Order: sequence, then structure tokens, then C-alpha cells
Amino acid sequence: MLVRDAMTRDAKVAKPQDTVQAAAELMSELDVGLLPVGTGDRLVGMITDRDIAIRAIGKGRGPDTPVAEAMTSDVKYCFEDEDVEAACQSMGDLQVRRLPVLNRDKRLVGIVSLGDVARSEDASAGAALAQISQPSGEHTQQ
Repeated sequence: MLVRDAMTRDAKVAKPQDTVQAAAELMSELDVGLLPVGTGDRLVGMITDRDIAIRAIGKGRGPDTPVAEAMTSDVKYCFEDEDVEAACQSMGDLQVRRLPVLNRDKRLVGIVSLGDVARSEDASAGAALAQISQPSGEHTQQ
């Protein structure tokens, strides 16, 4: 199965100049904890609810802080024509639960999550979750 068959299409995108408050409001409206950040259909970053809490509020910045100042710009992604198993392997290796999905022109076309894969009945989700759940020095809070 290909990523395009499991992914969520029409991902809502925050702009780098949007405020973290606007991003948080959109996250709340969509009931998600992550938004791609883009200019047009070009992916330039990702912002999570955790980024807002740690990189903005936790550093004393207010709700008018631009998304660009709190987002992660080193974005890992997969391609829509990749096999779901390869995308799940990447999620496991990176210890993330979702990846933005790009076409071969590197334009954002969706997001794939472990939940998307699980609903597609592909067995890759369980293996990826096992890897993601391992402690990692980069992501621990100690």
C-alpha cells in the first residue's frame, strides 16, 4: 500500500508569519497537536502544541509570537508514492507519530499518521509504535 492510500489529505497549514495563538486556535478547531507550516504549498516547518508551550510560552513570549519563531524547521517527511511500510519505518527511526507527505515536486499533499496507517489495516503501524515508544536522549525531558 502506498502512503497516498492511507494519508489524510487537505492538511491545514499555518504560515510562518501567523501568530502562535492563531496556530493554537486552528489546532483546537481541528483537534490536532501539529500543523505543517508553509508558504503556498511549500513546506518550511512544523509547529506542535509542545513547540508553542516550550519555545514560545515557556520562554516568556506572548500569543503574538510568530509561528516562525517557535516552529521546527528541520522537517522530516515522506513521499506520497512511498510504501506505507517505509514511511512507518521512518516514523519509528525518528520516533514521531506523523509525517508530512510531499509529492515528488516537494509540494505538501497531506499528512500520514500511525492512526491513518492503523485504520488502513497495514501491519506496519505496530512495529513503528514499538520503536517510537523507546526512550531517546533527544526527546527526553531530563
